[in-house]
Amino acid sequence: MCGIVAYIGEKNAYDILLEGLERLEYRGYDSAGLALLDKSENIIKTVRSVGKLKNLREKTSSTDFNSKAGIGHTRWATHGKPTSYNAHPHVSKGLALVHNGIIENYLQLKKELTDKGYVFQSETDSEVIAHLIHSYLNGDILEAVRKATNKLNGAFSVAVISEDNPDRIIAARNDSPLVLGAGDGENFAASDIPAVLSHTRNFIFMEDGDIAVLRKDSIEIYDKNHKKVERDKKYIDWNPVMAEKAGFRHFMQKEIYEQPRAVTDTLRGKYSLEESLIRLPELDEISGALKDASRIHIVACGTSWHAGLVGKFLLEKFAGVPVEVDIASEYRYRDTILDENVIFLAITQSGETADTLAAMRMAKKKGCSTLAICNVLGSSVSREADGVIYTHAGPEIGVASTKAFTTQITCLYMLGIYLGQIRNTMNEKSRSEYIHSLLGVPEQMEYVLNKDSEIENIAKDFKDYKDFLFLGRHLNYPVALEGALKLKEISYIHAEGYPAGEMKHGPIALIDENMPVFTLATKSRVYDKIVSNIEEVKARDGIVIATVTENDTHLADKCDAVISIPGTSEEVSVFLNTVVTQFFAYHCARLLGNDVDQPRNLAKSVTVE
Repeated sequence: MCGIVAYIGEKNAYDILLEGLERLEYRGYDSAGLALLDKSENIIKTVRSVGKLKNLREKTSSTDFNSKAGIGHTRWATHGKPTSYNAHPHVSKGLALVHNGIIENYLQLKKELTDKGYVFQSETDSEVIAHLIHSYLNGDILEAVRKATNKLNGAFSVAVISEDNPDRIIAARNDSPLVLGAGDGENFAASDIPAVLSHTRNFIFMEDGDIAVLRKDSIEIYDKNHKKVERDKKYIDWNPVMAEKAGFRHFMQKEIYEQPRAVTDTLRGKYSLEESLIRLPELDEISGALKDASRIHIVACGTSWHAGLVGKFLLEKFAGVPVEVDIASEYRYRDTILDENVIFLAITQSGETADTLAAMRMAKKKGCSTLAICNVLGSSVSREADGVIYTHAGPEIGVASTKAFTTQITCLYMLGIYLGQIRNTMNEKSRSEYIHSLLGVPEQMEYVLNKDSEIENIAKDFKDYKDFLFLGRHLNYPVALEGALKLKEISYIHAEGYPAGEMKHGPIALIDENMPVFTLATKSRVYDKIVSNIEEVKARDGIVIATVTENDTHLADKCDAVISIPGTSEEVSVFLNTVVTQFFAYHCARLLGNDVDQPRNLAKSVTVE
């Protein structure tokens, strides 16, 4: 997750690029840099720094840039540590490049380029693109970018400047966002609209495979077949706050919609379809401990604890290893039996959750190998764990977690298959099926996102109820817990999540016409059981809202409201049911007039006990 800004025109490029990067700070980053084409000397001047943009400003405060064209970047590390030499832009003999995304075949390309004499200064996959473009450069930068991008596997959006072609910037995208801003005597490229919205309201949205040539007075676009095409300009009528939210009403709504992208980014570079393998080189140092582990203890708080409960089902099924899931604040004070054969797995969005961090330190003292699933590079948990799997969710501004939860489950799914590989509990056929199933999640989530208005209408009918019961079974039992938590957090409606089979052991006493029951009833191995639970509710004049599998007319007739989702595996249904419950909570809260992004009494990161 990072930001790109590019400018060509008659104004001071330095000021425009820094301003644009500042407007993208909400996306999160650990380093930043600029490459500016000096007009008088016709050379590219590059400056990079670690940390916040103020460090970049301080580093360049005494420099007089005479530039009308340049590219800027904020980086969140994926390949290589957050250092100045890993920061963008990357340079190759007279050209400079910034890149968002992940190049899956970068190691192969790096070897080919090294054999040709190219010397690499960074640990990144992005530098490969710069050298690859230079290797094809023979006067025409457009043709060089075209040939280079044809060899890339993975996701990328890039902006390139060249001393040999000082009158243009080349921009290209494939499966990674990039927009073009059309101004008057100036043009822009950026990874997100807010970066340049103060300079233009006219935007062109590039499509996958597009390559654009930006000059100060023109924009040319070529499609994936190298044919010149016209893309419509769209006028963006956003105020500054709306711009940061990309036009959504709230950050939470935006982040719900970002989940397909977040899951895709978390998966990038982590799998091989040819070999039916999950690749987690970040766990190499503890792979032996993972292979021989007798137990795994998952420890987390709140939403991350719910993700851990889903992970228990996945890890036990895929890897055949016993898994315990604990709330961190309780785990610390138990007489926990730990030794070197136990893997301690911490799940935390921020990496600074005090209880989780303390629990991990305790486990380390007792000889456990420690593993973390985290969203923040350089956080305390990520620094202290023996191995880290990062969720590439990007910054989550809304206090109520959405995309952090689904990317945590993505990591747990991958970890389960990885453990199945090294522990020989999954054969190649099973791995292939589950990897393909996981890769289909983003598209199926997009389908559920289209249910937004439908779920909003259901929320209108139920927002004024004071109590809710959320029911789920097997893998969807933790999703019921998470759905109830979301409704409590932002709508302030009392809600409880339960495993549906436990309803008759207490909650059934509460069932009446005043307490809706939200049931996750998609097709699964326990489908008949959940149908019986619904019938128990209806027999007591209860109200049932249910998620069901498409074309399930049997349940549709039994429920007061249904939201249908695509038929899929039970493992994938977790992602889809989650989106439904997030939308329901969001719309209830919004319709009640609550502060959705900053609910009362809650903090994004709980850094005290």
